[in-house]
Amino acid sequence: MIRIVLTAAACLWAAAASAAVEVQEVTTEAGFEAWLVEEPSIPFVSLELRFKGGASLDPEGKRGVTNLMTGLLEEGAGDLDARAFAQAKEALAATFHYDAGDDALAITAQVLTENRDAAMALLRESLLEPRFDADAIERVKAQVMSSIQSDQTDPDAIVGKEAMRILYGDHPYGSAKKGTTDSVAALTRDDIVAAWQAALATDRVYIAAAGDISAEELSALVDTLLAGLPKVGPALPDAVEVSTAAETVVVPFETPQSVALFGHRAIPRDDPDFFAAFVMNQVLGAGGFESRLMEEVRDKRGLTYGVYSYIANRDYSDMMMGRVASANDRIAEAIAVIRDEWRRMAEEGVTEEELEAAKTFLTGAYPLRFDGNGAIANILVGMQMQDLTPDYIATRNDRVEAVTVADVRRVAARVMLPEELLFVVVGQPEGLEDARVVAPVVTQ
Repeated sequence: MIRIVLTAAACLWAAAASAAVEVQEVTTEAGFEAWLVEEPSIPFVSLELRFKGGASLDPEGKRGVTNLMTGLLEEGAGDLDARAFAQAKEALAATFHYDAGDDALAITAQVLTENRDAAMALLRESLLEPRFDADAIERVKAQVMSSIQSDQTDPDAIVGKEAMRILYGDHPYGSAKKGTTDSVAALTRDDIVAAWQAALATDRVYIAAAGDISAEELSALVDTLLAGLPKVGPALPDAVEVSTAAETVVVPFETPQSVALFGHRAIPRDDPDFFAAFVMNQVLGAGGFESRLMEEVRDKRGLTYGVYSYIANRDYSDMMMGRVASANDRIAEAIAVIRDEWRRMAEEGVTEEELEAAKTFLTGAYPLRFDGNGAIANILVGMQMQDLTPDYIATRNDRVEAVTVADVRRVAARVMLPEELLFVVVGQPEGLEDARVVAPVVTQ
């Protein structure tokens, strides 16, 4: 067993962190909006950029191109090939990370103050002058295709892919952002260049920084870093309406343990009932060993090592979801118990004792998230993308504390929909004779 020990001083710092965070809203001379938490005591800066769109911008027939392009951004830029770029970054003790999500392309930079200008110049080259060399394209293509092939033998990857296909159909959410081996193999350098120009549009950029940098310095840095990028990106996808029924869909796959994803539509992040739903989900399945699902499915019946639920708020869809894995001869019972708990929450809500335990955990855990410049910058950019305001940090726990049993009962009746609870199961489950069986999509 691995134990994580937090010193008393660290605990005290983390407990006060969220209250001590002072967010400056910076408007640059070029008109970009950025959030900053200035902390000069450590000569280090974390910068977060989010370009809305991400892999959802993949053109029809080019699935996987944004993911591939993103993997190539650090494979050489300007006069530097992939090896020289990596050596330059290492010499500056800088860390850059590029990631294409379903809703955004994320760029993270962590640099020392003494190397900040040189590191930002190198980062700028990767954004404005990526080389997309032929050898790098073939190398990263091979890596992506190997990952896709590996996913075809991973029950967790299969159930995620199949559930998204069933839920979202032809919407970009309905297929894996990596694409298929065929779609990736067919991508050309021209496709990659087009994806780069589409993904890095500054009309949809979100910016946050934390650390040893002033508002004036951040303003100049941002304007220099983003100058020359496309100003307007292509149209974003439409929202997708999810419609499900209380059924179980089985995707046959040879494995000793079945894996299931389950869920249905939910409420958006800006709904007035969101915090009540958030607290409710903590009681239902997000609270670890203290949650209802863990108690009923694992502790009382020994049907699984783990089960959980979560609210999945995305740009174009909002879902109430969960996951469970169980032996093939026990998954049917696990599903039945989860359905019962889903219905019980919808009909009864939570008790005062459950509510207070959930609120105590949620309010106590929140400050621990602000444990460094990187974490703070990441939180700030996420808040911006959710259309939150800086005062959310100071008021978030008050909103949690304000939730009552009556609030949870009301929102549970809205959010928990037993008649729409879909299970997608990958494995060789027994006892699910009434399930609809579908063949897995082979992604060659």
